[in-house]
This record gives sequence, C-alpha cells and structure tokens, in this order.
Amino acid sequence: PGMRAALIQFSVSDDPAANLVATLGFVRQAVAAGAGFVLTPELTNGLSSSRAHQRSVFRHEADDPTLAALRAEAKAAGIWLLIGSLGLLTQDADGRFANRSFLVDPQGEIAARYDKIHMFDVNVSDTEVYRESEGYRPGSAAVVAMTPFARIGMTVCYDVRFPALYRRLAQDGAQVITVPAAFNHITGAAHWETLLRARAIETGCFVLAPAQTGFHPETPGKGRRTHGHSLAIAPWGEILADAGTEPGVTLVDLDLARVAEARRRVPSLSHDRGFDGP
Repeated sequence: PGMRAALIQFSVSDDPAANLVATLGFVRQAVAAGAGFVLTPELTNGLSSSRAHQRSVFRHEADDPTLAALRAEAKAAGIWLLIGSLGLLTQDADGRFANRSFLVDPQGEIAARYDKIHMFDVNVSDTEVYRESEGYRPGSAAVVAMTPFARIGMTVCYDVRFPALYRRLAQDGAQVITVPAAFNHITGAAHWETLLRARAIETGCFVLAPAQTGFHPETPGKGRRTHGHSLAIAPWGEILADAGTEPGVTLVDLDLARVAEARRRVPSLSHDRGFDGP
C-alpha cells in the first residue's frame, strides 16, 4: 500500500517550548494535507552551542514535554510520526546527552528509538568547529522498525557519511531509511544531495531526510546556519521532492513497489563478496 509522507523543515531556536509550538503547527498542516507519516528534523527541541544551556532545557526521556506533546499529537491525528531527534538528558556518568530519534505509532506509543551512532567532530572551517561527542554520547545499535506500510531504518544526519550502516539496514529488510538532519550549510552545499542519493541507490530504499534550515538564533548573540533542502529520494536515486530553504511541509507519496523494482533491476544487496586485504 502507498503512504503519503510529509517532511517538516524549519529553523529551531534554543527554546524547546517555542520550537514545540512551531512543530505542532507543521504537523497539523501535514495531517490536513493527507499525510499518514510525518517526519521532523534532527534536534526538533532545539539547537544550542552552549552545553550549560542544553543542560538547563533538556529533560530525561520520561519527563520531556516535547516528546509527550508529540506523542499525544500523533495519537490525536492517528498518524505515524518520526521525531527526527531530541536532545535528552541521560544517566551517563560523564553527563553527556543523547541525540535520540523516535518513531511514534498512531496510538501515540513509541514504536522504536534510535540513538545517533556517528558524532559530528569536524573542523568545517577556521571559524566553524564542531565536537558533538563532547556533549552527546554516541549510540551503539542500528534499528529497523516495522510498520504496516514499510520497514524503516533509522539514522541521523552525520550517519549519512557511513555507508556500511545503510547497507546493514537494507540487508536487514529496511525499505525506507530516515535521515533527519541539521546539516551544516557549508558541507550541505557540497555533499548533502550526493550523499543521500548515493545511500538510496546503494540500498534500493526510499530515503526521507527532513532538515533544519536557515539561521538558528541563540542567546547571547550566537547562532549557526543549516542547509535546509529536505529531500525525498526514490530507490532508483531520483529526487522526488526538495524543500528548498524555506520553512514548511513537503509532501511525497511512497509506492513501496518501487523498492522491489529497483532491487530487481540491480540486485547488488545480494552480491557482497569477501575479499583479502588491505
């Protein structure tokens, strides 16, 4: 059966309460347009470069108001909802946060959760340095979630640069892979579309990538830019939808027969061979 998906793109601040109001508005817009599967970007509850600020506004999963409200919204609307990710407090001894993606079912229950495995520790330029692993602890488990309309492999943002993860998800049965992101505007302009299309082509999966966009204000006077261009990509590699850089809702109809067709034409998922060295 087909499924209408909706990619939500917007520009979060460092205030989770304000971000939740915006997110709920976009979810309702998506539902009104007939979407049965709605996806939000990475760190839907807020972007901040201040670990102290994050510590003050993040909550544990059981107490997180964004998660509770979005679960209630999914239940009220009767939709599947991918919360791209939330920054959450953990019980970790070193005090690091989790960057956790949630798949919520139409009863508002958490069907699957995935902690981002690969941490964005890069020097994009002389002025843009990221050390995600200082604030967030990496996950260690790949996740494929079962739904009535598709098997969904869950990833987040920087994961997209690690094709072995995507191959594993596809070989475990994933038909749709989610890549919620807050992709840097410099690396995004260079690599975002190519990486996502490659992951779709290699796996024969739909790739759904709801993204943060634009300038993200922080107090005091800081901020960062993200690339936008939420993408939906078909299993053969063609772009089905590109959200550009404006906030909004982008709709795409998923026909799962296209997964089987792409894999029938090029069955590379079953052609792995062992090899020696290096």
